[in-house]
Amino acid sequence: MVDTDALKQQVCTAIDDNREAIIDLAKSVEAEPELGFKETKTTRKVVEAFESMGLSVEEELAVTGARARLGSGEMRAAVFGELDALVNPDHPKADPETGAVHACGHHAQLAHLVGVAFGFTGAGVVDELDAAIDFVGVPAEEYLDLSYRRELIESGQTEFVGGKQELIRRGHLDDVDLGIMMHAGNDAPERVVTSDFSTNGFVGKFVTYRGKEAHAGAAPEEGVNALNAAMLGMNAIHAQRERFADEDAVRVHPIITKGGDGVNVVPANVQMESYVRAKSVDAVREANVAVNRALESGAMGVGADVEINDYPGYMPLRTDPTIVGAYDDNVRDLVGTDALGPSGTHLTGSTDMGDVTQILPGIHPWVGGFEGSLHARDFRVVDEEMAYVLPAKLTACTLVDVLASEERRQSILAAKAAKKDTETYLAEVRSFRGDVEASYLD
Repeated sequence: MVDTDALKQQVCTAIDDNREAIIDLAKSVEAEPELGFKETKTTRKVVEAFESMGLSVEEELAVTGARARLGSGEMRAAVFGELDALVNPDHPKADPETGAVHACGHHAQLAHLVGVAFGFTGAGVVDELDAAIDFVGVPAEEYLDLSYRRELIESGQTEFVGGKQELIRRGHLDDVDLGIMMHAGNDAPERVVTSDFSTNGFVGKFVTYRGKEAHAGAAPEEGVNALNAAMLGMNAIHAQRERFADEDAVRVHPIITKGGDGVNVVPANVQMESYVRAKSVDAVREANVAVNRALESGAMGVGADVEINDYPGYMPLRTDPTIVGAYDDNVRDLVGTDALGPSGTHLTGSTDMGDVTQILPGIHPWVGGFEGSLHARDFRVVDEEMAYVLPAKLTACTLVDVLASEERRQSILAAKAAKKDTETYLAEVRSFRGDVEASYLD
């Protein structure tokens, strides 16, 4: 029988032995933030960390990204860390040229990823678990920089906007049985962990209103104002909100990315982006139909044209109870019972880890050690041990507990068998892709 307590102590000791390297990696990544599918420096840092452990590494998984494999046992787990930053030029650590910044804590995810790898390579225990572990640096979780990503799609370099979707499409998760990662908590400076929750899925939208330009002062009556069409479309979306059922957790939040070409010209080309989020796939579809109808009504109202391009967003996330149970036991042991957050909550944000949990049992715990709001200018690490080191220990110990237990292994395999296969998942995601065009312009 495997002595799990001894194995967990060994992996935790190996993580502690490499504590400074783990923290240094996080700070180095934070200092050079890069946007999705452009994370060349970040990928290189992760690759060098893996290579320092003697691991062989596969690179350019999906434009960027990297994976190292340890062990060759029957069951395979994957530990994920996201490589990309988001955009917030007002953050004090933002890149002055791109506005990129790790205000979502992905640098901490990479510390977690590398920390777990240090734990298992340093302890040398994976063979005792009859398992293999993939350590995966994933590109492009943040659903942004969309003009660039549409170029990648149109040129055939990717099919999807999100990195994990692209990994699934390319077969990189075909032989994986379970997946684990972590995420920074929102305004959570204390040592807290929430592992059991769900998230919204969504569809991403690009909207273009086309009108007719004219002199805005001398002859506005000769034009067709595409900005007015967009404003009417957004107001029509607002008028739909009372019809969204509370239990569906619908969120629609459009922005105008181009409002016209000049203040003295009637706007003839106005562009918008939006998400339509909801708790279930069916609720996303239903809300999206209503939103498209509302957007089209704006064009109809002023006699403009509208083009709506829908792209697959991310799927709803559902955590796996077997992994959650093992993870929470380790939270109690390593952080304390009082650190555990509520179970069964629903978060209205979205993540492409939701796509992973459509095909694999997985978890995506939120951890403390971070002050300020996610994505905001005040977000920062205030507890390096909690942000960078303890999550690696929690994941490593959870993997030991799950992989060493035949009962848990069988539970995981049964849960995986009940998930969608890759082709079914891909067909469902692709079904969100669609175009709507309507012309009311004379």
